[in-house]
Amino acid sequence: MSASIAADAGFFSRERTIAAPTFNRWLVPPAALAIHLCIGMAYGFSVFWLPLSRAVGITQPVACPADMSFLAGMVATGCDWKISQLGWMYTLFFVLLGCSAAIWGGWLERAGPRKAGLVSAACWCGGLLISALGVYTHQLWMLWLGSGVIGGVGLGLGYISPVSTLIKWFPDRRGMATGMAIMGFGGGAMIGAPLADFLMRHFATETSVGVWQTFVAMAAIYVVFMVGGALGYRVPRENWKPAGWTPPAPSANAMVSAKNVDLNVATKTPQFWLIWLVLCLNVSAGIGVIGMASPMLQEVFGGKLIGLDIPFSELSAAQKASIAAIAAGFTGLLSLCNIGGRFAWATSSDKLGRKLTYAIFFTLGVVLYALTPTFAGFNTTLFFVLAMGVIISMYGGGFATVPAYLADMFGTKYVGAIHGRLLTAWATAGILGPVLVNYLREYQLAAGLPSSQAYNQTMYILAGLLVLGMICNLLVRPVAARHHMAEDKTARQANAATAQASISETPTAAATTSLVLVGLAWAAVGIPLAIGVLITLQKAVILLH
Repeated sequence: MSASIAADAGFFSRERTIAAPTFNRWLVPPAALAIHLCIGMAYGFSVFWLPLSRAVGITQPVACPADMSFLAGMVATGCDWKISQLGWMYTLFFVLLGCSAAIWGGWLERAGPRKAGLVSAACWCGGLLISALGVYTHQLWMLWLGSGVIGGVGLGLGYISPVSTLIKWFPDRRGMATGMAIMGFGGGAMIGAPLADFLMRHFATETSVGVWQTFVAMAAIYVVFMVGGALGYRVPRENWKPAGWTPPAPSANAMVSAKNVDLNVATKTPQFWLIWLVLCLNVSAGIGVIGMASPMLQEVFGGKLIGLDIPFSELSAAQKASIAAIAAGFTGLLSLCNIGGRFAWATSSDKLGRKLTYAIFFTLGVVLYALTPTFAGFNTTLFFVLAMGVIISMYGGGFATVPAYLADMFGTKYVGAIHGRLLTAWATAGILGPVLVNYLREYQLAAGLPSSQAYNQTMYILAGLLVLGMICNLLVRPVAARHHMAEDKTARQANAATAQASISETPTAAATTSLVLVGLAWAAVGIPLAIGVLITLQKAVILLH
């Protein structure tokens, strides 16, 4: 019967993505990376702010009249946009990411990753095309709608599309599997930002800054990778298990449940909301630092970055330009730590356990945040940079570890949808963290503190947020048995009938899939990622001089 259903199902249905016995599970992570590396460009959109802020003036911004209303500014064609107006796209990205993941997470579980990945590609790349038209016609609202709203929906669906699938393909390495995919989201800007910079310089003319052409070109490139990734998704057959792997006994680890919890039930449990707070507090602290990393390094160390013992405010324009280049290297280094942390911490959590991994995040984070003002007082940037690198690695690690944490708590059946609803914590943190850091900095400066000390109180407050996160993590307990789904009798019989066949086919599956195909799939995503890492390392080397 299942075969006839699959035969009648449409090409985009979940049934048509059920893997054949010869399918190699190592083809799924590069498919996920193909999508995440594209949508991860959301982190690098700031590369467009300066060119867009002079889209009319070309060489210098043309200011709008001071009395122009907000609505008039959205449709004005004769003056340039402010960076603060353009920055709303960045806010919309992550608010819509969290909201769309929460709203359509349940649909994704029913529709399957292929359909979700294709919708994500349509939204993300279509949003870029709408933004291109908005730049060409100089309509700000089209940028907000195109990249911000429609693109933000694409971000949410693309972000969660591989989570449930990867966890089911890698029950033996849940953290590593999600770490590989979510690493791509952190690495998207490393590839996309240099690519966008190259394309803008290529397309720039005396009458154009080259942004709308770059949007079109990047949409064309991204749609190839994202569609290829979506079509590469496969879901395992019922009761599929890796060769030689035996599920741990239920009593072996009380924090890892073999039972499933329904989506609507899971979001009513204390465990869901405790993990929501764990993610929100961890991200709030980290995203606040990421957003201010460049000015923080410059204002804290000032002339020390170029061998001069003078504060930032007394530097000349040329000296500020020199330390800005060093700060750019610092930002690139943090990007590498963000990416590496996503894979390393998530993989480590397979051995350490998710709760212990988060306990390390919060304990080590509190210490490093509290010591950062002390490190800033040293004559060397070494300890400050190392502390920031570890902090950002744990920020990225938190994202990559939480899907496996949810799978441990609530089972794998609805983990994608549950993860989608949990991402509202990211949307909240995306507002809380930057606002907290920015306004505290302004308050400290208004109180008369020198810029080198403007972040001290902020770091102590962020350490306090991590203490709250630590408490929430300590309170997480296994989900009560009354919340577990009652397994359907018919499903049990069908599972029992197919279980032995699924297991017996497993040893030949990896062997009969072409290793050449696996190698090509990994090369398609690995080569661009390696190029992005090399470019970032070249910029980061400046920090060591």
